[in-house]
Amino acid sequence: MTGRWDVLRERAAEFANVTLTNIEREFPNHLVALTRRPGDLPHRPRDVHPAFFGCFDWHSCVQMHWLLVRLLRTVPDAVPEADIRAALHRHLTAAALATETETFRDRGGLLRPYGWGWTLTLIHELVTWDDPDATLWAANTRPFGDAVVEAFLAWLPNATYPIRVGVHENSAFGVSRALAHARWRAAEGGPALLDALTSAAHRWFADDADYPASWEPSGADFLSPALCEAELMANLLPDNEFVPWLDRFLPAIPAALTTPAVVSDDSDGQIAHLHGLNLSRAWCWHRLADSLPPDDPRVPAMRTIADDHALPELDEVGGGMYELEHWLACYAVLYLSG
Repeated sequence: MTGRWDVLRERAAEFANVTLTNIEREFPNHLVALTRRPGDLPHRPRDVHPAFFGCFDWHSCVQMHWLLVRLLRTVPDAVPEADIRAALHRHLTAAALATETETFRDRGGLLRPYGWGWTLTLIHELVTWDDPDATLWAANTRPFGDAVVEAFLAWLPNATYPIRVGVHENSAFGVSRALAHARWRAAEGGPALLDALTSAAHRWFADDADYPASWEPSGADFLSPALCEAELMANLLPDNEFVPWLDRFLPAIPAALTTPAVVSDDSDGQIAHLHGLNLSRAWCWHRLADSLPPDDPRVPAMRTIADDHALPELDEVGGGMYELEHWLACYAVLYLSG
């Protein structure tokens, strides 16, 4: 295919416009709310999520804000820059993020670890960008990030076993999304999160071998448990340890992970997850190819598999189905820019 960055530039305005529409769309909304007493449900999503009330659900809205920041940072001349900055100024205010922090502390465990990881991905994109607006947004999100880090630090030591599913609860993907920000915090003098993530990943996955990849996919997956685990370990292990680990974990490229998933009904939100599976698999395959020595014979096949998964899905991002439009562009941008 054409270089991924070239495709990103060609499609960036489309992805941005879909996202700008949907971060403002409050209804329909799948609100996760722990109720303790009568009347405990909020009147509307904005009451508890003044920054991230759109995109059908909170975690999708968080990751779609990351998409906007990522596009603004990497291809600003290919997107409606003024519209994106205006939207981020409306949403990422200190007051809105203070309420988001309060909500998270009250209900954050229900979004573990997917929403946690995407929150730190968004914050990391901001804190590492030398831009005046990003500096302001990063300062506004800092208390929220601190709350998420505290939640990770409380949870990880007690997580004896990983969750190996292809949806939000997947342990490997949530840890991987948090890892870059953990490394930034460690460089700034706060290694606790990086130490906790690294320890958990090694405890969960270091001895894995002969993964049963033929069991994938499940009917509502948007993540591959096998590939998410491999991508995480590629991000943690030095080269001389990762290749032997991968040889044990996936002794050959599994046939079940080489064929794109078939989506039979785009209007079914759970079945439609499989569009995201194809894009997240593509991202993982490219990440694995980048992590292997260039002369490894698996590398060309991995890149071909990635492109075969991703190319048909790019046209689904703006296809008019809210079941896809509220989140799928994020995985397109992750694949094209990751």
